[in-house]
Amino acid sequence: MEFVIIREHRLLARLGVLGHTLGYNCRRLVWLTLLGFMAMVFGTSSIMGESPAKPNLIWIMADDLGYGELGCFGQTKIKTPHIDQMAKEGMTFTNFYAGATVCAPSRSVLMTGLHHGHTRVRGNAGPNNPQAQSLVADDMTVALMLKNSGYRTGLSGKWGLGDVGTFEEGLPRKQGFDEFFGFLNQTHAHNHYPDFLWRNEDKVQLDNEVKKVGNGGGGYATKAVSYADDLIAEDALRFVQDNRNSPFFLYWSLVVPHANNERTRELKDGAEVPDYGIYREEAWTDQTKGHAAMISRMDQYVGSMLKTLRDLNLAENTLVIFTSDNGAHNESNHDLNVFQPSGPLRGLKRSLTDGGIRVPMIAWWPGKIAPDSKTNHVAYFGDWMATCAELGGFETPEDCDSISFVPTLFSNYDQQKNHEFLYWEFHEGGFRQAALYRGRWKGIRSGSPTNPIMLYDQSTDIGEETNVASSHPDIVSIMERYLDSARTDSPNWPTIWKSK
Repeated sequence: MEFVIIREHRLLARLGVLGHTLGYNCRRLVWLTLLGFMAMVFGTSSIMGESPAKPNLIWIMADDLGYGELGCFGQTKIKTPHIDQMAKEGMTFTNFYAGATVCAPSRSVLMTGLHHGHTRVRGNAGPNNPQAQSLVADDMTVALMLKNSGYRTGLSGKWGLGDVGTFEEGLPRKQGFDEFFGFLNQTHAHNHYPDFLWRNEDKVQLDNEVKKVGNGGGGYATKAVSYADDLIAEDALRFVQDNRNSPFFLYWSLVVPHANNERTRELKDGAEVPDYGIYREEAWTDQTKGHAAMISRMDQYVGSMLKTLRDLNLAENTLVIFTSDNGAHNESNHDLNVFQPSGPLRGLKRSLTDGGIRVPMIAWWPGKIAPDSKTNHVAYFGDWMATCAELGGFETPEDCDSISFVPTLFSNYDQQKNHEFLYWEFHEGGFRQAALYRGRWKGIRSGSPTNPIMLYDQSTDIGEETNVASSHPDIVSIMERYLDSARTDSPNWPTIWKSK
């Protein structure tokens, strides 16, 4: 066996040289081809030398859930007992960042392990430019890497990175998922009572009746029967049950508490939920009750998943991550003053201040992660690739902007590597950039590439209220050089600055 491993490593090295010569996309193809061939001939454990018992991996992601909307992150009015218990049994990350401040690019960062200036999809392109919001055949996703490492891979929920009939290279099953159930189009996903969902590439008709609004696939129910996230939660639990005897990766991409924007425009209430539950008697607006009810319903879904893992005796071999795709929204007409959804942070979804990009994150793995632990380690969505690579027994792909946070999960803090920079950009209403330097200094630039950078010292100003650029010209110079070089050019996502 030792000879086999040495021989495989030599082949890896030779193909690595070849891939370097061929270029970035070819290196990805070479690596995937090699993984598939070696797994077929030798088995994945002999390739990587890992233990045969690989952990199951579940990434649960809320949609537009704010940093301060969970009890374990300071919320007092919205009840989230199951997620709060998850935090007591696991580890809370207080400095965890989404890939972007809006949906599609954040998910692209998660899937590719590339930061916002390198990943394929860098904004919400909408129906007029589907190619700009789709992954392509050359992209290497975490799902594809895990699949080639012997995992069963499933996606339950919202995708948003490829659609039937538009740009199909980005469809989930062409990006590494064995199976998919949910929404492909993110505008379609605004409607919590749609008339259909997708099972792989086939439509599953539902018993809701829908009024279409606009040409992007959105609308709202005139007859509301089947709530999409209820069906998606059932599918996520089914996937775990069906794959309990083999290592699996489940990407459970919830739609709650995202607003139904089309319903907000026409009926002034986008907080679409079957009932207000424990909030029905509160002296709040219906929209505010609905928003709270969506989050508490999500909490029940998570509780069901953790119970299922225990019942199936899978808990001690399963890492579960709970987080949100970006910061809190204000699109359902709910009252932000009631919940203070960003907590101590400034801004919301579409902001490059931390209220738009810093998100709650909890890691749960009984017997492996110390209970009721907290970490201020600075990590972000792109780190999921390297974390899965370490746990799944494969090498992190070259050129990734990804650092494994496994040492932090196991409280081996002295072994944890750190990012020097994290990077974000935003394209709506004019190009903007932001970076976090050494986990402390936050720089934001907008209006023009020559405009002065706003600089915030997060060690003393978590709310990013005071611009300290004039006091730290050395940090501003470092930030300017980084922002000038952080991104690669993309024909779909050019830098179109607009002066304010």
